[in-house]
Amino acid sequence: MRRLGNVLVTGGAGFIGSSLVRHLLRQEGVGKVLVLDKLTYAGNRANLDGPDRDPRFLFAEGDVNDRGLVSELMEREGITGIFHLAAESHVDRSIEDSTDFIATNVCGTGTLLEVARAAGVPLLHCSTDEVYGSIESPGKAKEDAPLNPSSAYAASKAGADLLCLAAARTHRQDVIITRCTNNYGPRQYPEKLIPFFIKKALRDEPLPLYGDGLQIRDWIHVDDHCRGMLAAWKTGKVGQIFHFSGHCERTNIGIARSILDALRKPHSLLSHVDDRPGHDRRYSLDTEKSLMWFGWQPEVSFKEGFPDVVRALAAELRD
Repeated sequence: MRRLGNVLVTGGAGFIGSSLVRHLLRQEGVGKVLVLDKLTYAGNRANLDGPDRDPRFLFAEGDVNDRGLVSELMEREGITGIFHLAAESHVDRSIEDSTDFIATNVCGTGTLLEVARAAGVPLLHCSTDEVYGSIESPGKAKEDAPLNPSSAYAASKAGADLLCLAAARTHRQDVIITRCTNNYGPRQYPEKLIPFFIKKALRDEPLPLYGDGLQIRDWIHVDDHCRGMLAAWKTGKVGQIFHFSGHCERTNIGIARSILDALRKPHSLLSHVDDRPGHDRRYSLDTEKSLMWFGWQPEVSFKEGFPDVVRALAAELRD
């Protein structure tokens, strides 16, 4: 079983990263929690309000590609484990220009692997269900399913995954990969579907749906995802991949309608626009392995969690 000790969280000022930091600070055996974040448009120092008052919390602004900086931080703070969440993650942006996605997601992961291997420190790489491409209903992707990415974002995450698997095979490096479905929760940047639609609805602006809006995504509360990463860290085998899913498939138009209902806005705000190039129809992950290995399953039901998140995000976006 891996110990936590002094932990480095890359991308810790982002949506999922800031949630993971909160979970880590509640874990037994945690020493320092050091966040390394470049503070790009999606990284927000305010996401760490609260955790930053904990004396064990540390923050460094910087790029995961800066090998010298990462090595210095690792040595200075006595880091014993890395949770790698830093990533460019917006598909539309990757379609327009893939440069930053390759630099951060592929090269940044390669840099971290090199530093972690030199230091003899385990690394968990947070990946995505999008590496498998579209999954025909009613199928679910298992961990050994072929990688078939449709966007530059998904391809860059698949490339990072392969670097991790190669490091585990060639160097027997202590690396774990986790792949998760769509997250929802507080502090999510408003370019993502749920906060984006909430922001539009609050302004009584049209909610633009790609194509027919019947694309299917599986939604998981960010707290369940964080619990999964911690479980995988503690007992997951080197070089293994673990899936996390909310087992809650919804169409994009269904999500939009639920948001409008929660905010008491009319469905007439729904609007259809031209579909995105290469738009995957459905994502779905099999999580039986995570259940069998360490008993993980989602705890937050969509019925209970989603309305709370809509209200929380609406309050954030109004401020």
